[in-house]
Amino acid sequence: MLRAAVLVLLLANAGYYAWAQGLLRSWGWAPPEQSEPQRLEQQIQPENLRLGRANGAGTNANANGGEAPAAPATPPAPASTPAPSTSEAAPASAPPVAAAEPAPCLQAGTFEKGQLDALRTATAGLPAGSWTLEPISLTGRWMVYMGRFADEDTLEKKRAELRARKVPYDRPGAALEPGLSLGRFSTEEAAERALATLGTQGVRTARVVQERTDATGYVLRLPAATAALRTQAEGQLRGLLASRPFRACG
Repeated sequence: MLRAAVLVLLLANAGYYAWAQGLLRSWGWAPPEQSEPQRLEQQIQPENLRLGRANGAGTNANANGGEAPAAPATPPAPASTPAPSTSEAAPASAPPVAAAEPAPCLQAGTFEKGQLDALRTATAGLPAGSWTLEPISLTGRWMVYMGRFADEDTLEKKRAELRARKVPYDRPGAALEPGLSLGRFSTEEAAERALATLGTQGVRTARVVQERTDATGYVLRLPAATAALRTQAEGQLRGLLASRPFRACG
């Protein structure tokens, strides 16, 4: 009984396979044909199909089967306006004018109290407000000094000796003329040390003197010294500026 059932199942599977593969088509037993040629044969007037717009503005075909009207062509973009040439652009601006530099501040000094009258007389011709005299505190000062000499020949002989020994010197100032200054110092001790050093160089007749005591000095200041003002001041103060030339304000 079991063998008969197995045999029936085998025959049934073999028959279904033959039917599905079209092996029994000649006997009229076969599944419907689903290949592409049969689908194309079922189409109705496929040549009238046209692609339409996605928003539905157009139709695939007219009612009579004609073609849908073509969408209007997009108008050409207008030609861009050519950029103006460099010569047609905005006129070039004039080169910037350099700002004038402010006149520098210059000063000369220090002048002693006894020179104030001479300073005021010399500066009387300068423009009003162009100069000031500013007081400063002066501490005492000492000098290594040679002099006073009897005459100009003796003074020149001492100068030659100092040049031979390579010892620098300077004028000591009107109060100690004729003589020679071998150095100025802010303390007496510093002046004495300098004198001892000069002794090792063969200087024998120098000594330490106090050039000035604690006092008040004065500085002549030109806050805005133009070239013209400086020239005028140097001309009018020629004698007073001999050893005190103008320098930048400190």
